[in-house]
Amino acid sequence: MITVFGSANMDLVAYVSKAPQRGETVTGREFRTIPGGKGANQAIAAARAGAKVTFLGAVGEDAFGAEMRGTLAAAGVDVSLLRQVPGVSGIAHIVVDDNGGNSIIVVPGANGTISAPTSDERAVIAASQALLLQLELPMEAVIAAARAAREAGVPVILTPAPAQPLPNGLLDAVTLLIPNEHEAAGITGTAAPEAAMDALLRRVDEAVITLGSEGALYGASTGERIRVPAVKVQAVDTTAAGDTFAGAFAVARAEGRDAEQALRFASTAAALSVQRPGASTSMPARAEIDAAHA
Repeated sequence: MITVFGSANMDLVAYVSKAPQRGETVTGREFRTIPGGKGANQAIAAARAGAKVTFLGAVGEDAFGAEMRGTLAAAGVDVSLLRQVPGVSGIAHIVVDDNGGNSIIVVPGANGTISAPTSDERAVIAASQALLLQLELPMEAVIAAARAAREAGVPVILTPAPAQPLPNGLLDAVTLLIPNEHEAAGITGTAAPEAAMDALLRRVDEAVITLGSEGALYGASTGERIRVPAVKVQAVDTTAAGDTFAGAFAVARAEGRDAEQALRFASTAAALSVQRPGASTSMPARAEIDAAHA
């Protein structure tokens, strides 16, 4: 079982030919509301990739909260411990252009009420094969969950997004870090992936730097280093590519695949996701990943 402790947001997505600059107004061609949030996205990605998944987080008492709970459950994610709190759910305002690029504004809402896992949530974490974390919950909550997993001997996989400084108290509990190339550069101060990997591995045991169209780079403190190319596709919407990659990679490792096999499996899942619009709506099922991966 994989546990995800993270955010649930309703994505308010506007599709435009070209994203507006400051002070500019543009006309969009489409608008959608799509359940998302980095935590919920990773939970759905892992469930669709074949894992038993429990999601720990919070939604508000609004219609968005009810819809997000239903979407997670429909994807096969266990939401029995998903908190409902007074007020509104988290939202993300997303602009997607014709090249598949995006810009995102997140308003935390219910996500911001979480300060630590409850005793029941700690028990679920302790029984997991892996804990997936991101940075859309308050940092104190992320650190507390990471430490709970580490104390129970459960691997901790962190996607360090949205980008922000990473306290030693968090990194000390992280087993595997999965930044994209921009996040890796922000953490390490270098844009060169190999040099950034060297710096990351001085702080964590394993890391994967996702490089967009250039593939992904894996490194371990043992000296192992693997680079795999990206699957060449025409991107429609890259919003959830990183979350799809992280969820699928966690599933592959939980199933006992080695690093290279997990990289290729996750890269295939991410490539399938960017060919479709939306976040949770774009994530591929296990049969699709296996067919494309083969």
